[in-house]
Amino acid sequence: MTQLYKAVVLITGASGGFGQELTRQLLKAGSRLILTDLDAAILHQKVVEIQSEISTGEVIACLAVDLATREGCETLYHQVKKLDDPVDILINNAGIGLFGRMDEVPSEIWEQLMQVNLLAPMRLSSLFAADMIARKKGHIVNISSLAGWSASAGMAHYSASKFGLRGFSEGLFNEVKEHQVKVTAVYPFFSRTPILRSQSFGTLSKLIAEGFPESLATDPVDVMRATIQGIVNDKLHVFPDPTARSVHLLKRYSPLLLDLISHAFTRRLKIAQRQ
Repeated sequence: MTQLYKAVVLITGASGGFGQELTRQLLKAGSRLILTDLDAAILHQKVVEIQSEISTGEVIACLAVDLATREGCETLYHQVKKLDDPVDILINNAGIGLFGRMDEVPSEIWEQLMQVNLLAPMRLSSLFAADMIARKKGHIVNISSLAGWSASAGMAHYSASKFGLRGFSEGLFNEVKEHQVKVTAVYPFFSRTPILRSQSFGTLSKLIAEGFPESLATDPVDVMRATIQGIVNDKLHVFPDPTARSVHLLKRYSPLLLDLISHAFTRRLKIAQRQ
């Protein structure tokens, strides 16, 4: 099992909905956190708010880094190394979303998405895995998405990044397990986080913005609680909410039924949009 008490945990995307909840729950577990996001001021504000509620755990550092480039990932790695606190758990949580038909999304937008959602976790995992292998200790956690198992219309780019992260996680698991390094990939459904307000483009742009019923979105508190339990239990694949578990089972055992359900749901969204 992976121990959380006194563990040094690096969380990317720490200002976002999942990042804040990971921070809150890991502090309660007594972890020592290194937090990173794009904007230092926002990150510090979120941390102050959380620490006003929680007296356990420790925030070692808050680091502002742009992970959309190779240089940014390497900068984060060197900044963390200077802290002289080896990372026990790396949580690749940073991610961005978009919605739109594949040919209607500007290339610079979806290419940045691939950098943040897929290449950054791969780069950071490669950097920190070497240290973990040398120590014979560590855990790498990649926050993927249910979109990494089932791709819907308007989500080709996002799903490609999350399918890629799933494949990378499985391959990494098989490469580092003999060195006592653990790997966990997490596949949540849409949750009540800022990703529901992601950029949308073209003819499909209003479908998600106006038609998706927020009541279907999950609670990030529950999702991250299940995620952390999966980390503690060293699970490779974690489906942290009922929708994720149901869709995963349908995808594996009855993909045609899942297609029918997806088409029916899309039709409902379009009808809701027109009303």
